[in-house]
Amino acid sequence: MSMGKRLGAEFFGTFWLVFGGCGSAIFAAAFPELGIGFAGVALAFGLTVVTMAYAVGHISGAHFNPAVTAGMWASGRFPAKDVVPYWIAQVVGGVAAGATLYLIASGGPGFDPVASGFASNGYGDHSPGHYSLQACMVAEFVLTAFFLIVINGSTHRLAPAGFAPLAIGLTLTLIHLISIPITNTSVNPARSTAVAVFQGSWAMGQLWMFWLVPLIGGVVGGLIYRHLLDWHD
Repeated sequence: MSMGKRLGAEFFGTFWLVFGGCGSAIFAAAFPELGIGFAGVALAFGLTVVTMAYAVGHISGAHFNPAVTAGMWASGRFPAKDVVPYWIAQVVGGVAAGATLYLIASGGPGFDPVASGFASNGYGDHSPGHYSLQACMVAEFVLTAFFLIVINGSTHRLAPAGFAPLAIGLTLTLIHLISIPITNTSVNPARSTAVAVFQGSWAMGQLWMFWLVPLIGGVVGGLIYRHLLDWHD
């Protein structure tokens, strides 16, 4: 598959993940009477990954996340020369989705991205549950590392064929159920960047953590699978 098509798949996949996942958070928060809640948001993120993994996974591998790309490189299943192009496509796709969400949300009454947070990730005073920076870093690290272990295992050639998107989507749903109260769930630097640039206040100042820790967690998860869990004939 040509690099252009692979990057296009990563662009559209990341766009859909941010648009569907963050969109559900932004609009569900505006109408709490609908009762969607954070469980509904968690499910939305999982569904975006499942649907796009089936749609374009055969083209690009369906990373949609710089931490996943880094982790797949660390596990020896992705070439180093393609890491940065994938990151660029993922961030551009995410920011395009963030811009689309901003355009839609700004058409509603009382729209205030600063007050609402615009689905941004945060720690300390900007954590949904006011968790400390240390607690948020541990959560993001552990969850991203295990996400990569699941991704590597479910996409292994010896795993049951065709079920990887379901396993990955369910894992992402579980990750959100755990960590929405802690960091509003990143485990994905592109997702964090996509809304932080439009939040208009504190989010950009905290974005460093939602790049650094998921990338480290992804690499560690990839290394754990490669050296401790992978199996060859």
